[in-house]
Amino acid sequence: MPTLREFIANADRTLNFFTLGRVTSPVLVDLFGFMGGFDGFWLDQEHSGLTYEQMLVATAAGRGHGFYSFVRAAPVNYAIVTQCLEAGADGVMAAQVNSAAHAEEFVQWAKFSPRGVRGMNNGGRDALYAGKPVKQFAEESNRDSMVAIQIETAQSLNEVDAIAAIPDVDMLFVGPSDLSQSLGVVGELEHDKVWEGYEQVAAAAKKHGKVWGTVPASPAAAQRHRELGCRMLTFASDVGCLRAGIAAVKEKFGA
Repeated sequence: MPTLREFIANADRTLNFFTLGRVTSPVLVDLFGFMGGFDGFWLDQEHSGLTYEQMLVATAAGRGHGFYSFVRAAPVNYAIVTQCLEAGADGVMAAQVNSAAHAEEFVQWAKFSPRGVRGMNNGGRDALYAGKPVKQFAEESNRDSMVAIQIETAQSLNEVDAIAAIPDVDMLFVGPSDLSQSLGVVGELEHDKVWEGYEQVAAAAKKHGKVWGTVPASPAAAQRHRELGCRMLTFASDVGCLRAGIAAVKEKFGA
């Protein structure tokens, strides 16, 4: 099985991901796996403050279904980045990045020397709990760990070309809600300003040979994203699916 980094780089189709944050039960991971149609998921540590144990359990459950996984975290805590990887996630994604310098710092937190400054500890899941010697672990982690940078502020959009040019930034991921807020059209996820932002991201990704992804606002938006070259769509979430399921049951029984 290729690594997530290899998988997204070589995909000849748009990948389907879901996200978990408020409800990280392995039961939900199983349900998505049994229903089929998804390639993986990402965990929202930024908004939910997930613990190491929660990430460990979720990523382990995901591997049982052949799911790839990565974790979104705020780029303000060096230790959180390495904890996500040591818990068994295939990569990390930085939220609320504002500049190329900010993105470069996050990359360095996720990589060992000579590329970065990640603290060495081979006792985690990513080193097979000390099953990999330090040198081997460092080389393989630097080679295999995926790093994504969210483009969700006006400042990061202004620097998206420079961010896309950074070595070891594998994916740009547009956060439409925050981007709409930053562009002064809060909540208008399909506003022209937001679509112009998508076009900038798509152009930067294409120029530098990078993948980009997003959370589509609608099925029609998802198709438009695909046409712009999007290679990862996140169109399902724990809360969203539970709410939709509850609504469907109420409607079915006339509640």
